[in-house]
Amino acid sequence: MPFDIPMQEMIPENLNFDVQFEPTKVHDKKYVINGNTGEYIGVVGNTFNCANHTDFFEGVHNTVTENLGEEQTDSMNINWRIAKQNAWAMMDMTLPNVTARIANDKHSTTIAQRIIALHGVDGSCSNQTYFGAIDFFCTNGMIRGEHDKIRRKNTANFSMGRFIRDLRESTQSFYAQSERLQAWANKPLWVWDVKAMLQALLKSDRASEKMFGLYNQEASVRGENVWALYSAFTNYASYADERNGFNLRETGKDTQAVSMFQREHKVSQWIESPVFKELIAA
Repeated sequence: MPFDIPMQEMIPENLNFDVQFEPTKVHDKKYVINGNTGEYIGVVGNTFNCANHTDFFEGVHNTVTENLGEEQTDSMNINWRIAKQNAWAMMDMTLPNVTARIANDKHSTTIAQRIIALHGVDGSCSNQTYFGAIDFFCTNGMIRGEHDKIRRKNTANFSMGRFIRDLRESTQSFYAQSERLQAWANKPLWVWDVKAMLQALLKSDRASEKMFGLYNQEASVRGENVWALYSAFTNYASYADERNGFNLRETGKDTQAVSMFQREHKVSQWIESPVFKELIAA
């Protein structure tokens, strides 16, 4: 993506609005209002303040391009996820020039670096940025875990200091992650050990059976190894339909994008769990 395109042209039009507030009849609460449409999109505490989506995402995008440089960020792809009547948004940046190959004697794929920024104007989330990767073979997304998350208080003044420091280390961390994934591609698993681990991890016979079925699908392509198991996890975090059977419940609320990102976060917790670590250490 060219460096000189302003964020107003990159961001979806429905996210490009000024945030306004109006007092409620509750003394310590106020409404959050879409300044373009006049729509009431949230209720927050009366001391709450935030930047609008455009300003936040422009700050993140500009910091990424300035600190990683054109060689890494040229042709960067940006995907958007939106929820809660445009109050919650996710900017998912993929860097196709920063890649690594994961291969074994059965399968080969390429992963690329991801940078994910979340922003809410209704108090639903603080400013957050995650680092991760995306698998080009199946477009499953992955984030690297709790230690790769940077949070910022959701104020109008977004501090970039720590973000810049971690951003400059993010490519090195991506390649370190790639080495771990390559080791997982070479680490065989016994199928019944996987089944037992999933039952202990998910604590639901129905969920563990569905995940076990996903693992077997992935193993038929990637081999019976840790990489196939992790790919089953990231499949769960990337789709919610007949492709994997993990459909989202229909609640009538505009929260699907939030729920899907929460799945990515859940996967990052699963791979740090004692039962998963015990399985892959055996």
